[in-house]
Amino acid sequence: MTRILLISGSTRDGSTNTAALRTAHAIAPDGVETRCYTGLLELPAFVPGANPETYPPVVGLRDDLAWADAVLISTPEYAGTLPGSLKNLLDWTVGTADLYEKPTAWLTVAAPGRGDGATATLSSVLGYVGADIVTAACVRLPVLSAEIGADGLIAAQSFRDGVVEALDALVRHRQVRASAVDN
Repeated sequence: MTRILLISGSTRDGSTNTAALRTAHAIAPDGVETRCYTGLLELPAFVPGANPETYPPVVGLRDDLAWADAVLISTPEYAGTLPGSLKNLLDWTVGTADLYEKPTAWLTVAAPGRGDGATATLSSVLGYVGADIVTAACVRLPVLSAEIGADGLIAAQSFRDGVVEALDALVRHRQVRASAVDN
């Protein structure tokens, strides 16, 4: 069983990024357990040198990251980069090594030509914290708001197939790493 934490960088109701990850959660293949991180709005502003253990939302984030074998992030782009709330989440992981060597990927739901500033910044920050970026699982699967059903999920089969491929790529990467460690 591979446990994958799904983190949306959006705090907006009706977000295509959040719908994408809810869909990933709903259709995760056998052998994959997912959990949607829901504490983005509750995280306090990062303060360098602060003890993360004094903030229950940060403890919850760290618990979710410790639970996960891998992470899949989907984020919008604001002002040419990551939304501040997602950057704040990532800042809380800088001194704690919560993402260090953890297989991590992103799902971009923006149309081609959009969202590239966010993914570039995300790649840079994930590299800085030492995450194991799984490029085979970093995919662009554009989604329009109109494609989100009343249940909050995306029904398009091409989207669903792409999400399963991304999840499978994270699982395969983890298995290859585990096999290399065993040898």
